Amino acid sequence: MDDSIRAFLQQWAAAERAGDATALGELLSEDFVGIGPVGFVLPKAAWVGRHSQGLHYDAFAVNELEVRTYGDVAVAVARDTQRGAAFGHPVPEALRTTHVLVREAGSWRLASLHMSFIAGTPGAPPLPGSGSRAAGEAPE
Repeated sequence: MDDSIRAFLQQWAAAERAGDATALGELLSEDFVGIGPVGFVLPKAAWVGRHSQGLHYDAFAVNELEVRTYGDVAVAVARDTQRGAAFGHPVPEALRTTHVLVREAGSWRLASLHMSFIAGTPGAPPLPGSGSRAAGEAPE
């Protein structure tokens, strides 16, 4: 894996953990779009602004990283682990994430991020089949 991508994602994680709007503004591409675990879509300004509107992290890390590169584009699938709160509610402790990075003027920038709950982890929906229906059973 390209060590520059790992280093970039560690830098991004540190900026998220610190709520550093200036650093995030530099790390995200101008046309960045972030998709949260419940489907909300945020452009760059709104993504950066969420830290001043009720989101804070006590911990944030990128783990289990797998990267594929395609010239000046990289797709990184990871498990992001965090501890914090959004608008007074705990954030999920783990998310599966897909980061799309682009190389601009020799530096990586985050162009898109898609987050998904990992069923059964704290703060996420329950595992399939743990409700009243069996796994794979269609609703009536």
